[in-house]
Amino acid sequence: MASRVDLLRAYNDELRARVPAALPPDVEIERDGPVQRVLGLKGHGYVEYHDLEGIAGRDLDELIARQIHVFAARGEAFEWKLHGHDLPEDLPARLRAAGFVAEDEETVVIAPVAAIAAEAQLPPGVVLREATERRDLDRIAVMEERVWSEAHGWLAERLEEELTLAPESLTVTIAEAGDDVVCAAWVRYEQGTQFATLWGGATLSDWRRRGIYRATVVCRANLAAQRGFRYLEVDASADSRPILERLGFTPVTTTTPYVWSPRGEHEGATQGRRRARARLGARDRRRPTRRQAIAPRSPGAG
Repeated sequence: MASRVDLLRAYNDELRARVPAALPPDVEIERDGPVQRVLGLKGHGYVEYHDLEGIAGRDLDELIARQIHVFAARGEAFEWKLHGHDLPEDLPARLRAAGFVAEDEETVVIAPVAAIAAEAQLPPGVVLREATERRDLDRIAVMEERVWSEAHGWLAERLEEELTLAPESLTVTIAEAGDDVVCAAWVRYEQGTQFATLWGGATLSDWRRRGIYRATVVCRANLAAQRGFRYLEVDASADSRPILERLGFTPVTTTTPYVWSPRGEHEGATQGRRRARARLGARDRRRPTRRQAIAPRSPGAG
């Protein structure tokens, strides 16, 4: 059984700052020292890295300022994804001083696929199946709109784009009760790594706490096992983390999105960032959004 240290090392080495093999045609990756900028995501971008290679103090402030300069010139908001084990320790304060706004903290949890794979247990009247047609993706968007009370038509477009671009890297599943989609969740197979990452999981309020979300996790573990992946990874919210830990996931670190936006337009930046992350395939979680995913927030708890 891998230790927390081993899991964190694998996460750092294989998932952090990973560039998907198949990118949308207008997405660009730029390097600036230890960081990489992701551009071309329809008005929003990202800054990611394995580590900052000891950069600190004034040099770090200058690195941050350069990222702001690039995105400000484009009139775009962007996210700096901070991990709880990142150094230097004053990085959060330096980001805030530069005008970034911290969003909700999530916990990176990892489990061996073999420990989660099993027969999925669903409540009576619920069927779990793969979704491949645009009609089903549109139904997922409608369900997400009911859960979050905001438009999600973009989600169907992004999932369809990804299924067309790299069908071997994504499986979308839906749980249905009669004619209704009551939950949707997807798994991304991070090619060239040991990891499959989990996304989505939002569930209609009348169907929560019946084990549907847990069943989608088990189902996706089975899919990952069939493809030879070793680990499952989720960026889990405070609501999802207990469910996942009971299933056998181990917390290894935390993540906090720090968002910079032109003229401080943070709320609009957050909405656009969800769309951008979904397009890149980023892990963001139960609320559809970075390398984009499973578990966040009570409306998804099942």
